[in-house]
Amino acid sequence: MNDTAPNIIVIPAKVETPQEQEKKRHLRVAACCRVSTDSEEQLSSYENQLAYYTEKIMKEPGWTMAGVFADEGITGTSTCKRKEFLRMIRQCRQGKIDMILAKSVSRFARNTVDTLNFTRELRGLGIPVIFEEQNINSIYPESEFLITLHGAFAQAESESTSSRVRWGKRQSMKSGRAIMQYKWLLGYEKGPDGKPAIVPEQAEIVRFIYDRYLAGDTLQGIKETLEAQRHLTAAGNTTWTTVNIRSILTNEKYCGDVLLQKTFIQDCISKKVIPNTGQLPKYLIQNHHEGIISRETFDAVQLEMARRRTQSSRTKKSAPTGRGKYSGKYVLSNLLFCGECGTAYRRCVWTQHGVKRPVWRCVSRLDYGKKFCTHSPTLDEEPLQQAILAAVNAAMADHDALARQLTAAMERELAPTLGESMSLADIDRALEELSGRFNSLLAEASANPEADYTERFRELSESTARLKEEKARLECVYRENQEVNQRLRTVSAALEHISAELTEWDEEIIHQLLEKVTVLSREKILVTFRDGREIEQYVAQPKRRKLA
Repeated sequence: MNDTAPNIIVIPAKVETPQEQEKKRHLRVAACCRVSTDSEEQLSSYENQLAYYTEKIMKEPGWTMAGVFADEGITGTSTCKRKEFLRMIRQCRQGKIDMILAKSVSRFARNTVDTLNFTRELRGLGIPVIFEEQNINSIYPESEFLITLHGAFAQAESESTSSRVRWGKRQSMKSGRAIMQYKWLLGYEKGPDGKPAIVPEQAEIVRFIYDRYLAGDTLQGIKETLEAQRHLTAAGNTTWTTVNIRSILTNEKYCGDVLLQKTFIQDCISKKVIPNTGQLPKYLIQNHHEGIISRETFDAVQLEMARRRTQSSRTKKSAPTGRGKYSGKYVLSNLLFCGECGTAYRRCVWTQHGVKRPVWRCVSRLDYGKKFCTHSPTLDEEPLQQAILAAVNAAMADHDALARQLTAAMERELAPTLGESMSLADIDRALEELSGRFNSLLAEASANPEADYTERFRELSESTARLKEEKARLECVYRENQEVNQRLRTVSAALEHISAELTEWDEEIIHQLLEKVTVLSREKILVTFRDGREIEQYVAQPKRRKLA
């Protein structure tokens, strides 16, 4: 038995360093450039970068120009809109580029996630990214820590800049300064004083749109009329869209007001613009300029649009007792419902002994007989209208009582917000403080890379998450209250403009006041008003043979 220990000889590996590999081959080198704005000064910087990298690559022995990929006037916070950057990455994947030069990490991307994802992908392809200012070569795994730190600093800088810009804009809003986009604003142009000046021929189109909508026309109907009459849009086109018409009908600028911060940018990374439904304060500047329509007309249109939205959702065919689509021809088509099956009523014209007779019948009875609804009555139009008018006049008899009722409703709806420990402004201030603490901690961590800051980062992250959850809850509460209060205020305004007793059927007034009319029986209906008030009303019967 041989007790001698085995002799192990280590044969050194012949692993070439990236530098040695680069010396052995002709490198196809690309440069990645970016300027953050399209201003003349920045574009000059862009030209300088272009010239610099072209000269640098062409002078270096063993380097071949693979292209200078430069994005002009594009933000670096997201790569999704940087067409040249993405084209460079595609060429890397196709094996057309061996190395990339970039001035700094912030010029490559100001989004830490994008920076890491792309440098990791390129490392896997054997393609280094050389960041000149930081003297970092991404091909080395140990470089990732430095790239992460510099990427985080770049992102924090973008967020800080974005925060300062947002603060400046909001201060401007608070002071009542508004920027108008006249290119898309039909009926106005910039006046000598800098404020909107009415363009008479365009203003007539705006008034026409409002008048036709209140008269019961649909958006599609208004569109067809405008196109038939060859009216021009704000962009000078003869083709209209329902979206364009809706935008005109909901734009407060046409009654002389300006509402600021209707939308906002969600964050500086995604740059996504979302509607402000209560997340941030809005600033309403009343009487900012001369209105094309009255504020009463504007409020009436908003009320009508809300009513149509409510009714259209009720009248979609989704069941055997489905209701027909919205029609502006008869107001009761969207108000009158069967008390037995809940289906809408439809207007019909019967002929009896050569005499035409308008009546209203349950759609379910008309379409399916007694399969789903067995006892719904047929109502003559004239006595039905008279009954509804009687209910309206009864409700309008005491304006003061109705006003008190609306005020009480508003107070009840506001009650849930009382007693909140923090306001949205308090939460925003706390979030800004946490963001500052995070940036300070990040700077401290970069200066002391050997120290462990995990627990402190975790505490900041948890505190931020809790505040964001509380903010989302409060925003939901405020949003609900705002919607309810706006609806109540609009209804109240509509009621104030109706003082005399109604003696004739008025489609527009019925539009504004009523939420629903329920047929309880042949002799009785339940009229529900938009303020929540309900009145049972007797329906007189015509002196003729009753119809089944």
